[in-house]
Amino acid sequence: MSTWRPISPPPFWKRWLPERLHGPVKLLFQLSITGVIVLSGIAFFYFMLAMRFNLDDVAKLPVGTTFYDNKGEEIAAPGSSGRKLVTREDIPDFLVKSLQAREDARFFEHSGVDVRGLARATIRNIKDRDFTQGASTLSMQLARNSFKMKQKSMHRKFLEIALTLRVEARYSKNEILTHYLNRIYFGAGAYGVEQAARTYFGKSTRDLTDGECALIVGIIRGPHIFSPFRNLDAALEQRSQTLTRLVAMGFIDQARRDAIAAEPVKLVPDEQRETQTSYALQAVRRELDMILDNEDIAAGGLKVSTTINASWQQRLENELNLAVEALEKEKSWTHPVPEQHVAGEKPAYVLFAAITTETKTGATLALIGGRNYSHSRVDCTLAHRDLGSAFEPFVAAAAAERGKLVLPGKPVQTGRQIGPAEVARIAKRCGIDVAGPYQQTEDLFRGSVAATPQEMSVGLATLGNKGRRPKPYLIQEIRDSTGELVYSAKPQLTQAISASAALDAASVLSRKNGTRTFTGATGSERDAWTLRLGPGGATAIWIGFDKPTVIASEPRLKSLLDEFVKRLGND
Repeated sequence: MSTWRPISPPPFWKRWLPERLHGPVKLLFQLSITGVIVLSGIAFFYFMLAMRFNLDDVAKLPVGTTFYDNKGEEIAAPGSSGRKLVTREDIPDFLVKSLQAREDARFFEHSGVDVRGLARATIRNIKDRDFTQGASTLSMQLARNSFKMKQKSMHRKFLEIALTLRVEARYSKNEILTHYLNRIYFGAGAYGVEQAARTYFGKSTRDLTDGECALIVGIIRGPHIFSPFRNLDAALEQRSQTLTRLVAMGFIDQARRDAIAAEPVKLVPDEQRETQTSYALQAVRRELDMILDNEDIAAGGLKVSTTINASWQQRLENELNLAVEALEKEKSWTHPVPEQHVAGEKPAYVLFAAITTETKTGATLALIGGRNYSHSRVDCTLAHRDLGSAFEPFVAAAAAERGKLVLPGKPVQTGRQIGPAEVARIAKRCGIDVAGPYQQTEDLFRGSVAATPQEMSVGLATLGNKGRRPKPYLIQEIRDSTGELVYSAKPQLTQAISASAALDAASVLSRKNGTRTFTGATGSERDAWTLRLGPGGATAIWIGFDKPTVIASEPRLKSLLDEFVKRLGND
């Protein structure tokens, strides 16, 4: 006996869709349910990971960067301890609008993640097959900086999003904005907006003008290259771009933009800047800016091991001061002395610069960029100065490299054997990249070129390292706040000339106290050089004035420099 069962009507979507589409629609529905379950599982996983982080860390002031010499002793750097917090009330509204216009247009609208921006960036990254676009909001940058999330990967991005949503739930928009500005790096050793305002403009954040607000915001994307201390034109261009964005967003009109752009920039004078303590640290900070992204520097807690040998640096500086002070005590001395320096004016007294490069590695063991850092921040180790007879070792190197006879003390006769073009080519290979074109006459053999003390030190190191030119560097390694190694330098050597040519070239230097040396002034007596090739390091020392001025008669100056070299010994 059969049992009758009522037939259930088909689902409404089957009645409305052609039968051929029933299968695909059912499959799509099942895939959608599966996708929702998978996405929910992924979201749950990353939110559980995000729960492990302490959100109190977002509001904490990051630890500054610590510098060490090559013996592991800490180098004093007050810039790292000068970080100061600001409150939202301290931040001008124009600075907030500038930041919004330049970095995150929808900051006050989104919930921490700009979905539209993220979608655009994802499509671009897929096309580029790389993480070229980040679409990071201010909230995402704050989360990343607070918890030191550096690696670029999908895992890190998902975790960053989960953390960002937690940050948005915990802090208000104004708090997020304030914590962000307190944490990021603005270049020139300035961490946080308050230290940046004081470093660049000598005033508190609350006192910044509209133009200064726009300029500071413009620095954020490139604290090293857009620092007004390093490149004012680039900084002004960033200010201009920020103002243009403000117009596009309707925050200001074109007339107001033009008025702000016309504001003169009044930076803190050199002698009043307090972001570094010495020429050496100034140079280390420059190199740090080139090695790491500003986000890594801003995260704080970095431990930077430098190549500086503090004891040699101090000894070299002390002996140089003694030599120059002895010169100034001469009865015939008519130039100003440091005690007569007027604040705000460029030094008129005699200056010096010195740099020692480790011959086998290129590590900078000492760097003295000037006589008084508080009077002038200009690093003279990077300034081109006339060489005169100090160029003779490289005339000799060129001749020896071409198998010609080296005639010590006779650079013109030595150079004539191969000609100016060949001398210029070999000198460049040794690292002497002179200002302007090399002379194409015999004046080149007499030293009618200008080079920097750093270039002379590297060139000298090449002669002492069997013709292998080292690439100079100041940072040996960098570790983050957890002690993890994030950077380690490796010596880079290039065979510039043969070992025999390097040995022959070094022979034109005088042998004193176990070292090879040269001392003397240029023909104009406006620049004096001391070259010293020791057992482990090549030192180039320049003495002169900021503007071309006769220093002293060459015989007397040479005797003082010879005495200076003698006191250094054979280290």
